[in-house]
Amino acid sequence: MSHFKKILICFLLTVSCLSQTAVHASTEFAYVSLSHYNATSKIGDEFYIIALTSNGKKPTWKSSNSKVASVNTYGKVTAKSSGTATITAKIRNAEANCKITVSKTELNLNKTSLSLEHGETFQLQGTTSNHSTISWKSSKRSVATVSEDGLITACKPGEAIITAKANDTKTSCRITVKKPSVRISLTALSLYRKEQRRLSVSVSSNLTPVWRTSKKSVVEVNERGMITAVKHGTAVVSATVDGVSAKCYVTVKQPALKLNKSNLTLKAGSYSEIQAEVSSGNSPQWRSSNTAIATVSNGTITAISKGKVSIYAIEDGIKAKCSVTVIE
Repeated sequence: MSHFKKILICFLLTVSCLSQTAVHASTEFAYVSLSHYNATSKIGDEFYIIALTSNGKKPTWKSSNSKVASVNTYGKVTAKSSGTATITAKIRNAEANCKITVSKTELNLNKTSLSLEHGETFQLQGTTSNHSTISWKSSKRSVATVSEDGLITACKPGEAIITAKANDTKTSCRITVKKPSVRISLTALSLYRKEQRRLSVSVSSNLTPVWRTSKKSVVEVNERGMITAVKHGTAVVSATVDGVSAKCYVTVKQPALKLNKSNLTLKAGSYSEIQAEVSSGNSPQWRSSNTAIATVSNGTITAISKGKVSIYAIEDGIKAKCSVTVIE
């Protein structure tokens, strides 16, 4: 064999050996093995995925949706919101995936509808599947408010929705604040001027009513429901709670008034007494039409000088007259 042929054979053998070595290296098996390939968790859960790699090195970790589930450099997974995400562990030539399903938070309330009176309170209670914090909100705070721990306070008649939220889950309770029933002790009443009568009222919500009169010139009423007749006429007294009223129709009667004398003759310097009978029992006011001729006080007439004069007894706009002649 020539020297050239020997060199060629050696080259070919060398190339063949190198080729075989290269093929062996390129076909070396690489893998990543995970402790989980599917996992279901609740919002807030944390757990580890353990990875074994062919080269013994730590893989790099990545989440396809970190809003649903995040993963740190050690394979610690944190469930954040409901949905699905894929966690990938990767080395240079291989990777493995774990599908994470984060379930929606279950949220339940002890009441889904509720009727209250103005001023009443009720404690709403919520339970969650993962012990999440619950936030509360009222759709109409003028009707019903809710505290940060779910205490409802009824404010006025109407409807409101109380919403509880835990993570991405919401549920609600419908609140109806009822109109109160208001009942008054008397619905009609007759009085004379200066007479008083107290009205009582029962309210289902136990709130204090607001008292009003339609005519203060006829009837007055205080905050305790005490009515005072001012003059003859009619008026309506009402007790109101949350826009609901109970009414009493009050008539102040015009009194009957008469004198025991309608005519009288007196000498100047003398006096005489006349009496007034008033059906209301009130004492009348007395007035002289000409005090230079005669004066009057509590029904006692004093003659002053010669002439004619009218003496009046007046009660609630009603007059009774006695004609007096004074002689010398």
